[in-house]
Amino acid sequence: MTNERKIQKKKTHTVIISLAAAVIVLAVFCVFIGSSHMSIADGFQALLKKSTPANNRIIWNIRIPRVLAAVIAGAGLSVSGLIMQTNLNNPMASPATLGVSNAAVFGANLSIIAFAGGFLSTGNNLASYTVGANPYATSLMAFLFSVLSVLLILGLCRLKAFQPGVVVLAGLAIGSVWTAGTTILQFYATDVGLSAAVIWTFGDLGRATYRTDWIMAAVVGVGIGFFSLVSWHLNVLLSGDASAKSMGVSVNALRFACLLLASLITAVCVSFMGIIGFVGIICPHVIKRLLGQDHREVIPASALAGSLLLLLADTFSRSMGNGSALPVGAITSLLGAPFFLAIIFGKEEGR
Repeated sequence: MTNERKIQKKKTHTVIISLAAAVIVLAVFCVFIGSSHMSIADGFQALLKKSTPANNRIIWNIRIPRVLAAVIAGAGLSVSGLIMQTNLNNPMASPATLGVSNAAVFGANLSIIAFAGGFLSTGNNLASYTVGANPYATSLMAFLFSVLSVLLILGLCRLKAFQPGVVVLAGLAIGSVWTAGTTILQFYATDVGLSAAVIWTFGDLGRATYRTDWIMAAVVGVGIGFFSLVSWHLNVLLSGDASAKSMGVSVNALRFACLLLASLITAVCVSFMGIIGFVGIICPHVIKRLLGQDHREVIPASALAGSLLLLLADTFSRSMGNGSALPVGAITSLLGAPFFLAIIFGKEEGR
Protein backbone atom coordinates (compact mmCIF):
# COMPACT_ATOMS: atom_id res chain seq x y z
CA MET A 1 0.00 0.00 0.00
CA THR A 2 1.43 3.35 -1.05
CA ASN A 3 1.94 6.17 1.42
CA GLU A 4 -0.70 8.26 -0.35
CA ARG A 5 -3.22 5.44 -0.05
CA LYS A 6 -2.43 5.05 3.66
CA ILE A 7 -3.06 8.77 4.20
CA GLN A 8 -6.36 8.56 2.29
CA LYS A 9 -7.45 5.49 4.26
CA LYS A 10 -6.64 7.21 7.56
CA LYS A 11 -8.59 10.29 6.45
CA THR A 12 -11.57 8.10 5.48
CA HIS A 13 -11.58 6.34 8.85
CA THR A 14 -11.35 9.68 10.65
CA VAL A 15 -14.27 11.17 8.70
CA ILE A 16 -16.50 8.11 9.14
CA ILE A 17 -15.74 7.74 12.86
CA SER A 18 -16.32 11.48 13.40
CA LEU A 19 -19.63 11.37 11.54
CA ALA A 20 -20.77 8.29 13.48
CA ALA A 21 -19.86 9.91 16.80
CA ALA A 22 -21.67 13.13 15.81
CA VAL A 23 -24.80 11.18 14.83
CA ILE A 24 -24.83 9.31 18.16
CA VAL A 25 -24.27 12.46 20.24
CA LEU A 26 -26.89 14.49 18.37
CA ALA A 27 -29.40 11.63 18.44
CA VAL A 28 -29.09 11.43 22.23
CA PHE A 29 -29.36 15.22 22.48
CA CYS A 30 -32.52 15.23 20.32
CA VAL A 31 -34.22 12.80 22.69
CA PHE A 32 -34.02 15.40 25.47
CA ILE A 33 -35.22 18.49 23.61
CA GLY A 34 -38.77 19.39 22.70
CA SER A 35 -41.70 21.69 23.34
CA SER A 36 -42.78 19.94 26.56
CA HIS A 37 -40.00 21.68 28.57
CA MET A 38 -39.11 18.37 30.22
CA SER A 39 -35.93 18.62 32.29
CA ILE A 40 -32.94 16.43 31.48
CA ALA A 41 -33.34 14.64 34.81
CA ASP A 42 -36.99 13.87 34.00
CA GLY A 43 -35.90 12.73 30.55
CA PHE A 44 -33.46 10.22 32.01
CA GLN A 45 -36.15 9.01 34.38
CA ALA A 46 -38.54 8.63 31.46
CA LEU A 47 -35.93 6.59 29.55
CA LEU A 48 -35.98 4.18 32.48
CA LYS A 49 -39.82 4.41 32.47
CA LYS A 50 -39.72 5.72 36.02
CA SER A 51 -41.11 9.21 35.35
CA THR A 52 -44.73 10.30 35.02
CA PRO A 53 -46.89 8.46 32.45
CA ALA A 54 -46.99 11.61 30.30
CA ASN A 55 -43.18 11.96 30.27
CA ASN A 56 -42.75 8.25 29.54
CA ARG A 57 -45.09 8.54 26.55
CA ILE A 58 -43.33 11.65 25.24
CA ILE A 59 -39.90 9.97 25.32
CA TRP A 60 -40.84 6.48 24.13
CA ASN A 61 -43.78 7.15 21.81
CA ILE A 62 -42.82 10.50 20.27
CA ARG A 63 -39.18 11.50 20.59
CA ILE A 64 -37.40 8.16 20.13
CA PRO A 65 -39.41 7.17 17.02
CA ARG A 66 -38.79 10.67 15.65
CA VAL A 67 -35.02 10.45 16.19
CA LEU A 68 -34.89 6.97 14.64
CA ALA A 69 -36.84 8.26 11.63
CA ALA A 70 -34.35 11.11 11.16
CA VAL A 71 -31.40 8.71 11.25
CA ILE A 72 -32.98 6.16 8.88
CA ALA A 73 -34.62 8.55 6.39
CA GLY A 74 -31.56 10.82 6.29
CA ALA A 75 -29.29 7.88 5.47
CA GLY A 76 -31.68 6.54 2.83
CA LEU A 77 -32.26 9.84 1.04
CA SER A 78 -28.56 10.72 1.05
CA VAL A 79 -27.40 7.38 -0.38
CA SER A 80 -30.24 7.46 -2.94
CA GLY A 81 -28.99 10.83 -4.15
CA LEU A 82 -25.42 9.55 -4.38
CA ILE A 83 -26.45 6.50 -6.41
CA MET A 84 -28.58 8.58 -8.77
CA GLN A 85 -25.75 11.05 -9.36
CA THR A 86 -23.40 8.18 -10.22
CA ASN A 87 -25.82 6.31 -12.48
CA LEU A 88 -27.13 9.38 -14.28
CA ASN A 89 -23.71 11.05 -14.46
CA ASN A 90 -25.37 14.23 -13.25
CA PRO A 91 -24.25 16.17 -10.14
CA MET A 92 -27.73 17.71 -9.89
CA ALA A 93 -29.46 14.31 -9.67
CA SER A 94 -31.41 13.60 -6.51
CA PRO A 95 -34.36 11.46 -5.39
CA ALA A 96 -36.64 14.02 -7.07
CA THR A 97 -35.00 13.52 -10.48
CA LEU A 98 -37.17 10.56 -11.49
CA GLY A 99 -40.37 12.26 -10.35
CA VAL A 100 -40.67 9.99 -7.29
CA SER A 101 -41.64 12.86 -4.99
CA ASN A 102 -44.17 14.23 -7.52
CA ALA A 103 -45.83 10.81 -7.77
CA ALA A 104 -45.91 10.42 -3.98
CA VAL A 105 -47.60 13.81 -3.62
CA PHE A 106 -50.22 12.85 -6.20
CA GLY A 107 -50.90 9.53 -4.48
CA ALA A 108 -51.23 11.16 -1.07
CA ASN A 109 -53.52 13.86 -2.45
CA LEU A 110 -55.68 11.25 -4.14
CA SER A 111 -55.96 9.31 -0.89
CA ILE A 112 -56.68 12.35 1.28
CA ILE A 113 -59.01 14.21 -1.07
CA ALA A 114 -60.91 11.33 -2.65
CA PHE A 115 -60.59 8.22 -0.51
CA ALA A 116 -59.11 8.31 3.00
CA GLY A 117 -61.05 11.28 4.27
CA GLY A 118 -63.86 11.12 1.73
CA PHE A 119 -63.62 14.87 1.19
CA LEU A 120 -65.46 14.78 -2.11
CA SER A 121 -68.58 13.79 -0.17
CA THR A 122 -68.02 15.09 3.37
CA GLY A 123 -67.43 18.70 2.36
CA ASN A 124 -65.94 20.88 5.07
CA ASN A 125 -66.99 18.68 7.97
CA LEU A 126 -63.82 18.38 10.04
CA ALA A 127 -65.33 15.64 12.20
CA SER A 128 -65.76 13.46 9.13
CA TYR A 129 -62.10 13.94 8.32
CA THR A 130 -60.86 12.91 11.77
CA VAL A 131 -63.01 9.77 11.61
CA GLY A 132 -62.23 8.77 8.05
CA ALA A 133 -58.61 9.80 7.49
CA ASN A 134 -56.15 6.93 7.63
CA PRO A 135 -52.45 7.85 7.63
CA TYR A 136 -51.42 4.35 6.55
CA ALA A 137 -53.80 4.47 3.59
CA THR A 138 -52.24 7.79 2.58
CA SER A 139 -48.71 6.42 2.92
CA LEU A 140 -49.60 3.28 0.98
CA MET A 141 -51.16 5.28 -1.86
CA ALA A 142 -48.13 7.59 -2.00
CA PHE A 143 -45.80 4.60 -2.12
CA LEU A 144 -47.77 2.78 -4.83
CA PHE A 145 -47.80 5.80 -7.14
CA SER A 146 -44.08 6.37 -6.51
CA VAL A 147 -43.30 2.79 -7.52
CA LEU A 148 -45.62 3.05 -10.51
CA SER A 149 -43.84 6.21 -11.65
CA VAL A 150 -40.40 4.62 -11.33
CA LEU A 151 -41.42 1.46 -13.21
CA LEU A 152 -43.02 3.55 -15.94
CA ILE A 153 -39.91 5.69 -16.41
CA LEU A 154 -37.49 2.77 -16.35
CA GLY A 155 -39.74 0.80 -18.70
CA LEU A 156 -39.82 3.68 -21.19
CA CYS A 157 -36.05 4.00 -21.00
CA ARG A 158 -35.51 0.31 -21.69
CA LEU A 159 -37.74 0.56 -24.76
CA LYS A 160 -35.83 3.54 -26.12
CA ALA A 161 -32.24 3.62 -24.90
CA PHE A 162 -31.08 3.35 -21.32
CA GLN A 163 -28.94 6.48 -21.40
CA PRO A 164 -28.62 8.84 -18.41
CA GLY A 165 -30.00 11.80 -20.36
CA VAL A 166 -33.04 9.81 -21.45
CA VAL A 167 -33.77 8.81 -17.84
CA VAL A 168 -33.59 12.42 -16.64
CA LEU A 169 -35.84 13.70 -19.43
CA ALA A 170 -38.36 10.90 -18.89
CA GLY A 171 -38.36 11.67 -15.17
CA LEU A 172 -39.04 15.35 -15.79
CA ALA A 173 -41.87 14.56 -18.21
CA ILE A 174 -43.60 12.00 -16.00
CA GLY A 175 -43.07 14.20 -12.94
CA SER A 176 -44.85 17.10 -14.65
CA VAL A 177 -47.82 14.81 -15.33
CA TRP A 178 -48.10 13.92 -11.62
CA THR A 179 -47.84 17.60 -10.71
CA ALA A 180 -50.65 18.46 -13.11
CA GLY A 181 -52.80 15.69 -11.62
CA THR A 182 -52.14 17.01 -8.11
CA THR A 183 -53.19 20.51 -9.17
CA ILE A 184 -56.46 19.22 -10.62
CA LEU A 185 -57.24 17.23 -7.46
CA GLN A 186 -56.55 20.23 -5.23
CA PHE A 187 -58.66 22.48 -7.46
CA TYR A 188 -61.74 20.32 -6.80
CA ALA A 189 -60.97 19.68 -3.12
CA THR A 190 -62.88 21.30 -0.30
CA ASP A 191 -61.18 23.55 2.23
CA VAL A 192 -60.56 20.75 4.74
CA GLY A 193 -59.32 18.35 2.09
CA LEU A 194 -56.99 20.93 0.57
CA SER A 195 -55.56 21.87 3.97
CA ALA A 196 -54.92 18.23 4.89
CA ALA A 197 -53.33 17.52 1.50
CA VAL A 198 -51.02 20.53 1.70
CA ILE A 199 -50.01 19.70 5.28
CA TRP A 200 -49.07 16.18 4.19
CA THR A 201 -46.53 17.55 1.72
CA PHE A 202 -44.59 19.19 4.57
CA GLY A 203 -41.71 16.93 5.56
CA ASP A 204 -42.63 16.03 9.13
CA LEU A 205 -40.73 13.55 11.31
CA GLY A 206 -43.48 13.83 13.92
CA ARG A 207 -45.50 11.22 12.01
CA ALA A 208 -42.94 8.53 12.79
CA THR A 209 -43.91 5.42 14.73
CA TYR A 210 -41.95 2.29 15.53
CA ARG A 211 -43.80 0.49 12.73
CA THR A 212 -42.84 3.05 10.09
CA ASP A 213 -39.27 3.12 11.41
CA TRP A 214 -38.96 -0.65 11.07
CA ILE A 215 -40.31 -0.56 7.52
CA MET A 216 -37.95 2.23 6.50
CA ALA A 217 -35.02 0.54 8.25
CA ALA A 218 -35.63 -2.72 6.36
CA VAL A 219 -35.78 -1.05 2.94
CA VAL A 220 -32.90 1.37 3.59
CA GLY A 221 -30.76 -1.42 5.08
CA VAL A 222 -31.29 -3.71 2.08
CA GLY A 223 -30.60 -0.85 -0.32
CA ILE A 224 -27.37 0.31 1.33
CA GLY A 225 -26.24 -3.32 1.61
CA PHE A 226 -26.79 -3.89 -2.11
CA PHE A 227 -25.06 -0.65 -3.10
CA SER A 228 -22.08 -1.59 -0.92
CA LEU A 229 -21.85 -4.99 -2.64
CA VAL A 230 -21.75 -3.39 -6.10
CA SER A 231 -19.54 -0.46 -5.04
CA TRP A 232 -16.69 -1.65 -7.29
CA HIS A 233 -19.06 -1.71 -10.29
CA LEU A 234 -20.21 1.80 -9.42
CA ASN A 235 -16.60 2.97 -9.32
CA VAL A 236 -16.04 1.49 -12.79
CA LEU A 237 -19.21 3.19 -14.04
CA LEU A 238 -17.63 6.57 -13.26
CA SER A 239 -15.10 5.99 -16.03
CA GLY A 240 -17.86 5.81 -18.65
CA ASP A 241 -20.19 3.19 -20.12
CA ALA A 242 -17.69 1.97 -22.73
CA SER A 243 -14.94 1.46 -20.17
CA ALA A 244 -17.33 -0.28 -17.76
CA LYS A 245 -18.54 -2.66 -20.47
CA SER A 246 -14.98 -3.49 -21.43
CA MET A 247 -14.36 -4.55 -17.82
CA GLY A 248 -17.33 -6.92 -17.83
CA VAL A 249 -19.93 -4.70 -16.13
CA SER A 250 -23.50 -5.06 -17.38
CA VAL A 251 -24.14 -1.33 -17.46
CA ASN A 252 -27.85 -1.33 -18.31
CA ALA A 253 -28.70 -4.00 -15.72
CA LEU A 254 -26.64 -2.24 -13.06
CA ARG A 255 -28.19 1.13 -13.84
CA PHE A 256 -31.72 -0.32 -13.84
CA ALA A 257 -31.25 -2.15 -10.51
CA CYS A 258 -29.58 0.80 -8.77
CA LEU A 259 -32.09 3.40 -9.94
CA LEU A 260 -35.02 1.14 -9.06
CA LEU A 261 -33.73 0.43 -5.55
CA ALA A 262 -32.73 4.06 -4.91
CA SER A 263 -36.20 5.15 -6.00
CA LEU A 264 -37.85 2.52 -3.77
CA ILE A 265 -35.89 3.84 -0.78
CA THR A 266 -37.04 7.36 -1.61
CA ALA A 267 -40.62 6.21 -2.12
CA VAL A 268 -40.78 4.54 1.30
CA CYS A 269 -39.25 7.52 3.13
CA VAL A 270 -41.39 10.09 1.31
CA SER A 271 -44.60 8.10 1.75
CA PHE A 272 -44.17 8.11 5.53
CA MET A 273 -42.43 11.42 6.19
CA GLY A 274 -43.58 13.70 3.34
CA ILE A 275 -41.27 15.71 1.09
CA ILE A 276 -37.79 16.25 2.53
CA GLY A 277 -35.70 17.92 -0.14
CA PHE A 278 -32.00 18.49 -0.82
CA VAL A 279 -30.65 15.80 1.55
CA GLY A 280 -29.76 13.73 -1.51
CA ILE A 281 -27.81 16.64 -3.01
CA ILE A 282 -26.05 18.25 -0.06
CA CYS A 283 -24.60 15.20 1.69
CA PRO A 284 -23.14 13.27 -1.29
CA HIS A 285 -21.42 16.41 -2.61
CA VAL A 286 -19.86 17.25 0.74
CA ILE A 287 -18.63 13.68 1.22
CA LYS A 288 -17.24 13.38 -2.31
CA ARG A 289 -15.29 16.60 -1.81
CA LEU A 290 -13.84 15.18 1.41
CA LEU A 291 -13.18 11.57 0.41
CA GLY A 292 -13.22 11.40 -3.38
CA GLN A 293 -15.29 9.09 -5.58
CA ASP A 294 -14.63 5.62 -4.15
CA HIS A 295 -18.07 4.21 -3.35
CA ARG A 296 -16.64 1.75 -0.83
CA GLU A 297 -15.94 4.78 1.35
CA VAL A 298 -18.48 7.30 0.10
CA ILE A 299 -21.60 5.14 0.62
CA PRO A 300 -21.26 4.67 4.42
CA ALA A 301 -20.03 8.24 4.86
CA SER A 302 -22.97 9.65 2.86
CA ALA A 303 -25.42 7.60 4.93
CA LEU A 304 -23.99 9.02 8.17
CA ALA A 305 -23.92 12.55 6.73
CA GLY A 306 -27.59 12.27 5.73
CA SER A 307 -28.54 11.13 9.22
CA LEU A 308 -26.56 13.98 10.76
CA LEU A 309 -28.11 16.60 8.46
CA LEU A 310 -31.66 15.46 9.17
CA LEU A 311 -30.99 15.36 12.92
CA LEU A 312 -29.62 18.91 12.73
CA ALA A 313 -32.63 20.04 10.69
CA ASP A 314 -34.98 18.43 13.19
CA THR A 315 -33.17 20.12 16.07
CA PHE A 316 -33.56 23.51 14.37
CA SER A 317 -37.20 22.84 13.53
CA ARG A 318 -38.06 22.07 17.14
CA SER A 319 -36.01 25.00 18.45
CA MET A 320 -37.55 27.57 16.07
CA GLY A 321 -41.16 26.42 16.28
CA ASN A 322 -42.00 28.34 19.48
CA GLY A 323 -43.86 25.44 21.07
CA SER A 324 -44.47 23.44 17.88
CA ALA A 325 -41.98 21.90 15.47
CA LEU A 326 -41.62 23.49 12.06
CA PRO A 327 -41.71 21.11 9.07
CA VAL A 328 -38.24 19.62 8.77
CA GLY A 329 -38.58 19.72 4.98
CA ALA A 330 -38.63 23.52 5.14
CA ILE A 331 -35.37 23.54 7.10
CA THR A 332 -33.57 21.23 4.65
CA SER A 333 -34.81 23.36 1.76
CA LEU A 334 -33.51 26.54 3.42
CA LEU A 335 -30.15 24.85 3.85
CA GLY A 336 -30.19 23.22 0.44
CA ALA A 337 -31.15 26.10 -1.84
CA PRO A 338 -27.94 28.14 -1.28
CA PHE A 339 -25.90 24.94 -1.54
CA PHE A 340 -27.64 24.07 -4.82
CA LEU A 341 -26.81 27.51 -6.24
CA ALA A 342 -23.21 27.13 -5.12
CA ILE A 343 -22.98 23.85 -7.06
CA ILE A 344 -24.50 25.42 -10.18
CA PHE A 345 -22.16 28.42 -10.17
CA GLY A 346 -19.10 26.56 -8.87
CA LYS A 347 -16.19 26.43 -11.30
CA GLU A 348 -15.78 22.66 -11.32
CA GLU A 349 -19.47 21.81 -11.71
CA GLY A 350 -20.01 24.70 -14.11
CA ARG A 351 -17.61 23.12 -16.57
